[in-house]
Amino acid sequence: MENLLYFFGSLFLFLALGVPISMVLVLCAMALMLAAGQWDLMTIPNSMLDGADNFPLMAIPFFIFAGEIMAAGGLSKRVVQLAQLIIGRVKGGLGYAAIVASIIFAGLMGSSVGEAAALGGLLLPMMKEAGYNPGRAGGIIASGAILGPIIPPSTNFIILGATVGLSVTRLFMIGLFPGLMLGAGLLAVWWFVVRRDGYTEVLTFTREQTVSILKDASPAFMLPVMLLGGIRFGVFTPTEGGAFAAIFAIVVCMCYYRELSPRELLRVSASAARTTAVVMLIVAAATAVGYFITLAQIPKYMGVLFSGLIDSPNLLLTVIMLFLFVAGMVMDLTPNVLIFAPVFYPLIEQAGINPYHFGLIFILNLGIGVITPPVGTVLYVVCGIGNIRLMDLVRKMLPFILVEIFLLFVLVYFPKMSLVPLRWLM
Repeated sequence: MENLLYFFGSLFLFLALGVPISMVLVLCAMALMLAAGQWDLMTIPNSMLDGADNFPLMAIPFFIFAGEIMAAGGLSKRVVQLAQLIIGRVKGGLGYAAIVASIIFAGLMGSSVGEAAALGGLLLPMMKEAGYNPGRAGGIIASGAILGPIIPPSTNFIILGATVGLSVTRLFMIGLFPGLMLGAGLLAVWWFVVRRDGYTEVLTFTREQTVSILKDASPAFMLPVMLLGGIRFGVFTPTEGGAFAAIFAIVVCMCYYRELSPRELLRVSASAARTTAVVMLIVAAATAVGYFITLAQIPKYMGVLFSGLIDSPNLLLTVIMLFLFVAGMVMDLTPNVLIFAPVFYPLIEQAGINPYHFGLIFILNLGIGVITPPVGTVLYVVCGIGNIRLMDLVRKMLPFILVEIFLLFVLVYFPKMSLVPLRWLM
């Protein structure tokens, strides 16, 4: 139990001091190493190398690269136009279009921050010009961004699968239906918001504009269909699917849209490399922590701590969800996955809970964390793009967060809502 206190004490102390998360993880590994009575400095770098040398994780740089190309090569703009065409003919059309675009973007990028940045840059100026409250406009974009970690292809499902040894393909498939359900929930909330706030703008398109938008947006719409179909039917693995998405995006943006020059491709490649380096450094550092977590038998201590709840799976899940919700408020999604998945999965196995169902609600819960203060990364992205005050954004976003939390607990208590569609898809 003393090791458990060492771990959580050092983790939250360094986070409170504002130390970068990758260094926090390395320092936690050192604290656990000292607690175990060891001092071999080569253990940590060796563990970090082992953690980064993982074939399923190769999908991450490919999907990051594909997302960067889509944002720079005109594909993002056409996704927004397609969303506006699909649902923009009703009052408050831009808000509905933002949610539909979030669903489509989630199937292209798999990243909440990238989705928020792309949609915020395109839609926030249009929504402000139409008379939307800035906080409300930013709120609908930020709340839709959590679909990125749920709807496949999700880089967080890739990390979770690699961390605890689950099939990434099955994790992808279990996220599809609940992700669409979340999107439907956001559309329902926006219906009430439109009537409360009095938004009246309606988007209309001529026949020529409709044909042009459909023609331009068809590659963006086909990519997630081909990607998920290829992964589901075994044409390629998730890692190969990431490479396919990157090549598809390059061909479409350079040859079909002709909006991505070779010089721009080099700039995008450098940006994707920097983003990948940050993610993989966190993954490597978390692997070192995971090694010492196992050595210190922290999962065993957590099992003792929660032993009274093992026979009550719903109560156990509720307590874990509350803990993860608080953790998500103070730490980003990826390190939370890497730190807490190895801690909680042994408990889940003892309680007889389906590991894929837990993976879904685990990622969804932590995804909500990226839009809750004080460390909600998506909040700061949207505030920066739209020049919105943080508290105004959080206040206007509250109805959307509440419906997402409600749907999270619906999935917790009714696992068949995720497991039955998974059985159909697989």
